[in-house]
Amino acid sequence: MSKTLRDPAERALELLREPPGEPDVSAGYLDLLGAAAKKSPSPAQSVMESTFLPRIYEKVWRPVGFNLAKGWPLGPDTAEEHAMARDWLGLSQPGYAARPPATVLDVACGPGNVTRALAAGVGPAGLVVGLDASETMLTRAVADTAPGDPVTYVRGDAVDLPFRDGAFDAVSCFGALYLFDDPWTALDGMTRVLRPGGHLIILTSRRPLPTPRLGAELLRRATGFTAFGDREVTRALTDRGYTAVRQRRYPLMQVIAGRCS
Repeated sequence: MSKTLRDPAERALELLREPPGEPDVSAGYLDLLGAAAKKSPSPAQSVMESTFLPRIYEKVWRPVGFNLAKGWPLGPDTAEEHAMARDWLGLSQPGYAARPPATVLDVACGPGNVTRALAAGVGPAGLVVGLDASETMLTRAVADTAPGDPVTYVRGDAVDLPFRDGAFDAVSCFGALYLFDDPWTALDGMTRVLRPGGHLIILTSRRPLPTPRLGAELLRRATGFTAFGDREVTRALTDRGYTAVRQRRYPLMQVIAGRCS
């Protein structure tokens, strides 16, 4: 069977380091976590795993909260943000005849809004995999994704990515790095699964004013939220060998991208 006709979930299985013998796709996504016990989430993570947030995320939470943090009405709206993500990842735009058959990972995809936007920039032979740990978010993502789209979802650990080395042409992480207990280990994982020359893009928090390290650490410990300074993430990329690193800063958010060496 040709690659363009194969099921996206089947293709995602081939990207795993250790594919399960009996894949669990009963909920519409590939579940690699199951009912295994996990540690208690931080307050910020608990919000993301609630049953209420997925219902309002794409229509209210994301456009209102994120656009204000990006300086609306002067900052980019959601559509402009998605177009920039496709451009910086080396993808195409909706409606273009020549769209690359890229394999893309959307880390901490939530209800799949960015995942689907990235899928609009790949051809029918491409694949976009949305990964998240939240069952409620993934349930919404599956419901909102049209059959036939080159998209599939995986329930897995965003810090310990289950994919093999160099499996993806592009990786995105929009609105999640600041929620990870260990963002730099998460960044190491994103780098590992990128092929040489692949593109990474991150939308994350921005601390507009210098803050004492102790204050930033207390905020993280109390809420699970990390506010990154202007140079923290760009320096982390260059330290990991990324080239062509670029950054766009907004009042309370920032976008950083680079090419994996």
